[in-house]
Amino acid sequence: MIWNPWHGCHKKSAGCQNCYMFRRDSLYNKDSTIITKTKYFDLIIRKNKKGEFKIPDNNIVYTCMTSDFFIEQADSWREEIWQMIKERPNLTFYIITKRIERMANHLPKDWQKGYKNVIICATCENQQMANERIPILLKLPISKREIICEPMLEEIHIESFLKTKLINKVICGGESGTKARPCNYNWILNMHQQCLQNHVSFYFKQTGANFIKNNKVYKIARKDQLSQANKANINLEFN
Repeated sequence: MIWNPWHGCHKKSAGCQNCYMFRRDSLYNKDSTIITKTKYFDLIIRKNKKGEFKIPDNNIVYTCMTSDFFIEQADSWREEIWQMIKERPNLTFYIITKRIERMANHLPKDWQKGYKNVIICATCENQQMANERIPILLKLPISKREIICEPMLEEIHIESFLKTKLINKVICGGESGTKARPCNYNWILNMHQQCLQNHVSFYFKQTGANFIKNNKVYKIARKDQLSQANKANINLEFN
C-alpha cells in the first residue's frame, strides 16, 4: 500500500525532469512545489471500531511516494512520523529518497543501526548520482539498503559498491509519460550482470514509454510497461 503523509516536492536532479507527480498535479492546476500535510498523515495508526489497526500487519507501506521523506519542508513533521513507524513494527516501510545526504541529521534518537522495519532506497538515475549518493547510503546506519535506477538515463556502473555486500537490491526501470527519455535494454542487462556477479538481488521494474532493444525504439503503453519488463525474466533473488 501507499502512504503519503505529505505531498509536494522540489525537483532535485536529472531524474526529476518529467516527474509523474508534477504531471498528475498539473491536470488539476495544482502547484506541486507546495509541500503540505495530507489527510492521511496518521493513516498507519488509525483504528477501526474494534480497536484494530485499519492497516493490518505484514504489509509493505510505500512511504512518501508523492514527495520525498527527507525534504526540508517536512522537517517539523518527521519526528511524529518516526514515532508512528516505531509503533507499527510488523509493517515494512519502504522509503525512496533523492535526499540521502539529509538522512543522518534527521533520524530518531533511538535509530541506532536502523529500524528493522524500514528499507531505505536511494535513487541513482545516472552515474553522477550513483557516485554521489551511494557512498552516503553505505555509510549510514541502515538495516536494509536498496538502490533504484529509475528513470535509468544511461549505463551505470556500481560494481565497487555492490562488492561491499551492504546493498540488498537494485531496481531498474525506464521513464513513463509522453516526454519520456529512452531506456536502453543494454543498460538494464549490464546492471543485471553486475548484480549477478556480486550476488545482489535485481528487479527490472518497467520498460518505460520509449524502450530501445536491438537498436530499435519501441513505444510501449503505460499499461504494458510493467508486464513487458516482467516478461524479460531477468529478475534475481538472493538471500
